[in-house]
Amino acid sequence: MKETALYPPIKAYLTRAGWTVKGEVGAADVVARRGDDILVVELKLGFSLALFHQGIERLQTTDLVYLAVPAGGKAKALKANVKLARRVGLGVLTVRARDGLVEVLAEPGPYAPRKSKKKKARLVKAFERLEGDPNAGGATRHGLVTGYRQDALKCARFLAVHGPSKGSVVKDWTEVPQATRIMADDHYGWFQRVSKGIYGLTKAGEKGLADWGDV
Repeated sequence: MKETALYPPIKAYLTRAGWTVKGEVGAADVVARRGDDILVVELKLGFSLALFHQGIERLQTTDLVYLAVPAGGKAKALKANVKLARRVGLGVLTVRARDGLVEVLAEPGPYAPRKSKKKKARLVKAFERLEGDPNAGGATRHGLVTGYRQDALKCARFLAVHGPSKGSVVKDWTEVPQATRIMADDHYGWFQRVSKGIYGLTKAGEKGLADWGDV
């Protein structure tokens, strides 16, 4: 699809809504007028920082500014771009290539996202669980250090010193409430179940301790 192919469906869509539409007016790709109202659409084959810059610039002329792109692509990226557009007051239109169907994914105008108590609580929990500041500077030689990994390392260190042990003993000595669950789930391949309720350290666990010894 060429960028110019977006124009006819957009014009038809706006015309049906009672707008008089013209292309390439001034610096704008599409300008529409209905009474005293002015509407602007910027056409692009994909989202980019430049497209958002153009849209924001057009907001100096009118509050009714849309970004129009072809339909399709990665749903996650599209959702993120629509969310960004809404945050800065821009609308979003998509045009389906096979039949020119125009869909409105966001209307222009002020937008205040709802706060998520669940996400905030999850972030606070992760912050409190993480000991120290192990990810300073973003340098992660073996990946990000999480509170879960720190707890797994405590369990691994105990087993390295004391050998195979009961989960309840590891829990008490390391002060990791989820010690038994961490060793049983074994997300890193560090632990093995020696017998009922007894866990030992694997070769991978020994290597994990060597790799993460400074955490």
